[in-house]
Amino acid sequence: MKINKKIIKELSDYLDEFNLTELEYTEKDTKIKVSKNYSSISNQNNSPKNISSSNYEVKDQLNKDVSGKEVTSPIIGTAYHAPEPGAKKFIEVGKKLKKGDTVMIVEAMKTMNHVPSTSDGIVKEICVDDGQPVEFGQTLIILE
Repeated sequence: MKINKKIIKELSDYLDEFNLTELEYTEKDTKIKVSKNYSSISNQNNSPKNISSSNYEVKDQLNKDVSGKEVTSPIIGTAYHAPEPGAKKFIEVGKKLKKGDTVMIVEAMKTMNHVPSTSDGIVKEICVDDGQPVEFGQTLIILE
């Protein structure tokens, strides 16, 4: 089997671009898994200090205590609030949604994936910014 270095390089670049630690790619009978190990930096008290924290992870953890129905990202990628730059946003706080309405687009590997609302409700909070990288299972919006 010949290893395609171009795909490995591209996957490695995605790790850096989206601040990921692991990525898996499958095509037919070929499976490629790329991962990075981040080490901890110790401060003067010898306690580990996380070097890869990001704002959206902290914001997502805060939303876990909020009451309401969460709509989460089905994939890793980049979240967009509108179908194209300058277009009207899919949702705004206070907008009434029906189950199946598009709440955002998550782009992964040049493919635009529409994320549907999982239930009826009113948008209580939008948890990610336009153009922000998102992880699988990360809360995108909260409905009441």
